[in-house]
Amino acid sequence: MNKEFEGEPQPMTQADFLKSPFPAPQELPDIDLTGPGRFFNRELSWLGFNWRVLEEAENLRTPLLERLRFLSISATNLDEFYTVRVAGLRELAQSGNSTPAADGLTPAEQLVLIDEDARKLMARQQEVLKTLQAEMEAEGIVVLGPDDLDDQDMRHLEEVFLTQVFPILSPLAIDPAHPFPFIANTGYCLALHLERTRDKRTLQALLPIPHQVDRFIALPADQGRFRFLLLEDLVLLYVHQLFPGYRTKAHFGFRVLRDSDLEVEEEAEDLVREFEVALKRRRRGQVVRLTISSGAAPALKSVVMRELHVTDGELFELEGMVGLADVKELVLDARQDLQWPAFTPRVPERVQDHDGDMFAAIRQKDMLLHHPYETFDMVVRFLAQAARDPDVLAIKQTLYRTSRNSPIVDALCEAAEDGKSVTALVELKARFDEAANIRQSRRLERSGAHVVYGFLDWKTHAKISTVVRRENGKLVTYTHYGTGNYHPITAKIYTDLSFFTCDAALGRDATKVFNYLSGYAYPEGLENLHISPHQLKSFLLEQIEAEAAHAEAGRPADIWVKVNSLVEPQVIDALYNASQRGVKITLVVRGICGLRAGVKGLSENIRVKSIVGRFLEHSRIICFGNGRGLPSKKARVFISSADWMGRNLNRRIETLVEISNPTVKAQIVSQIMAANLADVAQSWVMGPDGKFDREPVEPGKFAFNCHRFFMENPSLSGRGSAGASDVPQLTHSDD
Repeated sequence: MNKEFEGEPQPMTQADFLKSPFPAPQELPDIDLTGPGRFFNRELSWLGFNWRVLEEAENLRTPLLERLRFLSISATNLDEFYTVRVAGLRELAQSGNSTPAADGLTPAEQLVLIDEDARKLMARQQEVLKTLQAEMEAEGIVVLGPDDLDDQDMRHLEEVFLTQVFPILSPLAIDPAHPFPFIANTGYCLALHLERTRDKRTLQALLPIPHQVDRFIALPADQGRFRFLLLEDLVLLYVHQLFPGYRTKAHFGFRVLRDSDLEVEEEAEDLVREFEVALKRRRRGQVVRLTISSGAAPALKSVVMRELHVTDGELFELEGMVGLADVKELVLDARQDLQWPAFTPRVPERVQDHDGDMFAAIRQKDMLLHHPYETFDMVVRFLAQAARDPDVLAIKQTLYRTSRNSPIVDALCEAAEDGKSVTALVELKARFDEAANIRQSRRLERSGAHVVYGFLDWKTHAKISTVVRRENGKLVTYTHYGTGNYHPITAKIYTDLSFFTCDAALGRDATKVFNYLSGYAYPEGLENLHISPHQLKSFLLEQIEAEAAHAEAGRPADIWVKVNSLVEPQVIDALYNASQRGVKITLVVRGICGLRAGVKGLSENIRVKSIVGRFLEHSRIICFGNGRGLPSKKARVFISSADWMGRNLNRRIETLVEISNPTVKAQIVSQIMAANLADVAQSWVMGPDGKFDREPVEPGKFAFNCHRFFMENPSLSGRGSAGASDVPQLTHSDD
């Protein structure tokens, strides 16, 4: 049984939420806190986050196959880290750039520290895999080796090989007549040293393992056990059918990671065509990491390294499985008992009260949906209903990431084909989704939509949608502001917020932003919205300063923030300054954090926690006590698309939306943020050294889990005629 779900949670009380979370500050005598030492390195902080992800694979409170999924996620994360962040640092170091990061480390110095930590992380991943495999075997899920197969297995596997694998394999000899082939990013190959049996003549060859076939080949069940064999082991069993007359003298597997950052010409006349060319260049980027299986023959290893232009520092030799991201294939649908208990997202009661009419539900009052606990289908319904509504005249939509068969794009195309005015801002620079976004833009253009691509230098990361509807002879703008992407698949596992409103001022703000994106005319007179890269950061700095002034005047002063990453130096320095002036600051930072918490004289009033659990924390929330402390009805509350990073605040189009509706404010402050701050079961707390430790659980005490709380309790603003009085929340103070 899943231990996390044993027993019943105890009711949350105001004391639970408001107990002091600030431990005694510590001194860091060896670090100059007046200089770069006041920041923690961004890359090492990210590696620390991925260690937390990996440690969830060891968490006995988590179901077994979900632990395996966490192992896969940690491997995928590390791959992307190398193809983007390490690749960038490597390019800087090779060009002789010695400009230090905010923490004072040069690119070359960072690469040394990254390499040391990443090698430890990859070794630990292999140890975790062995532990999980032993536990899985006890549950009847077994990965066999070639020596474990009997004659019946071999007959079955030969049939699989000949019908499902052999036709798509391409053996590649390596000799003067056959140059070393190109191996694509994440490509996995077998390197073979072969000997011809009739004359002992040797042959070196490569055998790319096709990604179109599952990495784990299923064998017939045996006494209820699910049995698998690795694809490369299957290929090696029958390699003689690919090289008749040869025997294998040596072999090893290797996997390639390449620089995957995009370079786009600034003066590109056709942006879409330029991105299509850039995507082809990415595929051929330089190798940044070569991972090989242990025991490789030195001569054969040297050939592969030489041909791929890989140095010893870029070579990782593993005792175990190469390409751990593929273990997610063993999360079997047939073993739901080893996964999280099933969860069905809720349809908000208010939408049900209006028979599914999103416009009627929004007209009643502003509504904030908390995904994935409230279904993302409501966002899709909002646009699909708009597409079919004869009173809707226009739809405007930003698209940063979305799914391949996107119902959002379906609705926009349907609306355009029906004669409605549809404008879609498609961000081509959404990393690793560029190709998908190009396809979607072509499809939208064919349907008659106006497709724009925003700015060449700045990504458009804001999440906005507007629907203009004719009602009683007037035009009413319905607006959706989100913290996450318009992506129905990731919306099932990412925690995000969707704010729906027909407030005229918020509609005007959204329309001005769309006009800016399509016409480049700076939006003046925004009423409830702040955008980067123009005034979002300066506004945040002003609000932090205002909270510090409240503290100095003897008034309650609190800041609560929830973001994915925090590294922007000016913002961090502003938080340090506010802490030193008496502001109590609690930060929920899922991933990268360049701020040092709990340092005497610097940040003793700052606490940082990270939540890693069933769902991926993704929403961005900012709350300022506004002279009344938190929680309070007088607080200033915002949701945002922006993390507190240089790229988001200085080089992207992002939004910060102020929430004024009392029910929505209560939902954010007293339900969402309060539950995040109260979480113990999935929380990690940062120390002054930048490292995170699990939040301690007192023996015999219930470990509150915010994900479970949100699954079991509806959101305040989504309640219908039943009212919100029975929804757990933290009572606001009277002011």
